[in-house]
Amino acid sequence: MLVLLTIVNSVLMVSGQTLWKLGASGKEIHSLGQLLRLFLSPYVISGLMVYAVASVLWIYILNKGELSYVYPIQSTAFIFALLIGTTIFKEQLTASKVIGVIVICLGVIIITRK
Repeated sequence: MLVLLTIVNSVLMVSGQTLWKLGASGKEIHSLGQLLRLFLSPYVISGLMVYAVASVLWIYILNKGELSYVYPIQSTAFIFALLIGTTIFKEQLTASKVIGVIVICLGVIIITRK
């Protein structure tokens, strides 16, 4: 159950950061006023709320599990970020990114085996 909760937490973190990127994309930031307007963007505010939920869940996970066990599972966020980057933001999928994600997957499998 702890593994599943940690993966859900990773999805929440990537979702929050995706909302931040959507809110920040194409915006000019040359002044404090522009930065404040960026922070008041619905995407950025939504991302902050998702991140708050992820933080509460993470504290719960840390309370129930060992840091050295659950923290590496957080690296599944790289997998979700790669999927979001290539699908929503049309980022280039390279061999090194794919190999990196495969290595991360193997690492998570190794760590979660008892």
